Amino acid sequence: MVPSVAIGTLLNRLALELSVHPTVRFARSIFALLLVAAIGLMPTSAVDAQEADWPQWRGVQRDGKAPDTGLIDSWGDDGPPLLWSTEGAGGGFSSISVTGGRIFTMGDHDDEQYVVAFDDATGERLWMTAIGPAWEDEYGGPRATPTVVDDVAYAIGTEGDLVALDVATGEIRWHLNMQTDLNGSTPLAGNGWTWKYAESPLVDGDRVVVTPGGESSFIAALDRHTGEVEWSSAVPEFGEEGVPGAGYSSAVISEGAGVRQYVQLMGNGIVGVEAATGRVLWTYSRMANPVANIPTPVIDGDYVLTATGYGSGAALLQLVADGDGVRAEEVWFNEAGTMQNHHGGMVIHDGTIYLGQGHNRGFPQAVDFMSGEVLWGPERNDGDGSGSVLYADGHLYYRYQNGVMVLAEATRDGYVEKGSFTIPNPAQFSWAHLVIADGRLYVREQDAIYVYDVRAN
Repeated sequence: MVPSVAIGTLLNRLALELSVHPTVRFARSIFALLLVAAIGLMPTSAVDAQEADWPQWRGVQRDGKAPDTGLIDSWGDDGPPLLWSTEGAGGGFSSISVTGGRIFTMGDHDDEQYVVAFDDATGERLWMTAIGPAWEDEYGGPRATPTVVDDVAYAIGTEGDLVALDVATGEIRWHLNMQTDLNGSTPLAGNGWTWKYAESPLVDGDRVVVTPGGESSFIAALDRHTGEVEWSSAVPEFGEEGVPGAGYSSAVISEGAGVRQYVQLMGNGIVGVEAATGRVLWTYSRMANPVANIPTPVIDGDYVLTATGYGSGAALLQLVADGDGVRAEEVWFNEAGTMQNHHGGMVIHDGTIYLGQGHNRGFPQAVDFMSGEVLWGPERNDGDGSGSVLYADGHLYYRYQNGVMVLAEATRDGYVEKGSFTIPNPAQFSWAHLVIADGRLYVREQDAIYVYDVRAN
């Protein structure tokens, strides 16, 4: 969706152009009209944002790609310059959102779980709001990232507490629990273990979409202003892979086969539901595993890329119109030994998939999008354990479980590393996904946030 402010600015500019000298007025006005028309044809986005913003999980389009350009293309041993760092985020693995001069994340402090806001210029903590109980465990702490739209931040705690908060004050506008209020159930592994709720809420216009995981509400859409339920979907038929209920992923928007839909990775597999009604359109389960299905699906036109770890694999699906519905056709499937992704995510750029290959591994790898053929990798570097990946300005930014950060070229021709460094005081599980916004690299490490300058000039 194009912000109305941006369209208004263009119209005002057009009015100014019409007032200039007649010899240039016609050409300029035609250019402005074409610009407005082109913007109207741009793909819609879940969240309106300025280019410099990163207002939700994995960025404006939830694809792990930053629009920034003019970034440095190599790192020294100490990495890029550190602008500032701060403490007070709390314990946990949540990534961050950056918008409106504020940073938003989540963390455990003592026996409560909080949404926390910081000043983006100084790192000063502005407010912190308790939304539910802390998760006291070695794997504990929140995983979700707040989604910020207009003057509201939406967040989900590990016990399923869904809140809408005022971005300036942290005041709770509405609050519900996905288990008790939406008949949900926390995700479970085949052995009965749970990593609790890890979903970052999806906002689409006036609707917030979440995954309670219950039999009658495995996905639900709520009015984002009031929290009232618009629709909820019953559990559909899946294959035999995986386990019932919600997974640990976050939903994305697709316009595949001409139907606006929400695509989500569940415990039994991946599913698409009609945005307007919640009607189940299609399911696919070949890559589901019985422990934890985590990576956010990646959308590219009519295609859906999905993968999991734990010895499963990866698949590319094409969404095809089928009567008044949609079906998902498998384009290719890669077994785990060829391509699997634990929880570091994947990005698509210029017909190439970049990821960290392997369960509890992040070995850099490039795969051809349409064929599934491995172009290069998996490669080794100084990173150890699971690795997340982010794309910006022709480069890949990897962050590893041991705190190692790696910069590499995003190229189909081979693995070209451009530098690495280790963030200060990495914890046992250094997992929070990276963010780049307005020429800054944001790294959340448990209670600390580090902000690096990655601008070339």
